[in-house]
Amino acid sequence: MALTSKRRTASVVVVAGTALALALTGCSKSADDNGGSSPTSGAAAGNSAAAQQVQSTGSSGTSCTYSTYGAEKVDLKNVTVGFSQSESTSNPFRATETQSITDEAKRLGIKLIQRNANANVQQQNTDIQDMIAQGAKVLIVAPENSDGLAPAFAQAKAKKIPILTIDRTVNGTACSDFIGFIGSDFAGQAKIAAQDMAKALPDGGNIAILQGTSGNNVAQARTDGFTKEIAASSPNLKVVASQTANFDQATGQKVMEQILQSNPDIKGVYAENDTMALGAIQAIKAAGKTPGKDIQVIGIDGTEDAVKDVAAGVMFSDVETNPRFGPLAFQALTDFYSDKGTPTNVIIADHHFTKDNAQQALDNGDVY
Repeated sequence: MALTSKRRTASVVVVAGTALALALTGCSKSADDNGGSSPTSGAAAGNSAAAQQVQSTGSSGTSCTYSTYGAEKVDLKNVTVGFSQSESTSNPFRATETQSITDEAKRLGIKLIQRNANANVQQQNTDIQDMIAQGAKVLIVAPENSDGLAPAFAQAKAKKIPILTIDRTVNGTACSDFIGFIGSDFAGQAKIAAQDMAKALPDGGNIAILQGTSGNNVAQARTDGFTKEIAASSPNLKVVASQTANFDQATGQKVMEQILQSNPDIKGVYAENDTMALGAIQAIKAAGKTPGKDIQVIGIDGTEDAVKDVAAGVMFSDVETNPRFGPLAFQALTDFYSDKGTPTNVIIADHHFTKDNAQQALDNGDVY
């Protein structure tokens, strides 16, 4: 089997009162002769071989250090770091996210222990507490939701164990209840999706929203950002159905089937992640309609399957959520244990995949 290596580069900006620019090189992919691709153990080179460079271009703003947090100063190479993943790695986003954290820890020679809560917030509390009991002195957490992890976070705080959150925010105070957050501009993603929907349906029409899991900031921001932009700039588009599908493909298909039964004249679907978009596409086809023609579909994540659908005209567009947190997370922890400190809010600049650039992105390995 012939293998080729592809790398993607993502720009990252930090907002915390301090303007910083970071360069992050993403996951290498192996492509087989049939055009398939999957993350490989060699992805460590893609994730972290290119140096992260941090340059201050503005005035000093909010940052967090171990001393202001009230934590003991440690050498990351001499302690155990715990990583709590919120959802199953059958989701390409979670698989790439987990691989990125794992690869960067390995590259840096850091002992890492991991748990996966499989979308159960009670289990995630237990997982975090178990890692603390196992000796983790620092934690990286991808929260299942924004308000359900108070018990585990309180225990970590009582033991002065710092927590860095990635992908989803949690309720509380940065540099007190947790170090800070690294992730995407979720409302900004939704605004782009709404603008794309207006382009996809210039004559207007009824549209549906497949919402993510209730109780986390990602789903709320992606719903609010989309509906506000539609109301402000596209009065000829009408949201006639907005239902939770839990960021899940099978649920997305089932909910879309129900929506189509109640609203057979739907012209567009906005799915708050790609797995729900793929489920919606299955439901649309099962209803005898053609996605990309009868019903326009727009998703968020930038997974390979979805971007392929954009290239093929099955989906209108897809907004990336970059899951390659490894280099940024460990750089943030390194800075946390220095006098410099780390920003409490790091926002990643994501790609926007359309019919014009989707195939090139696939060819370049700019997807996961």
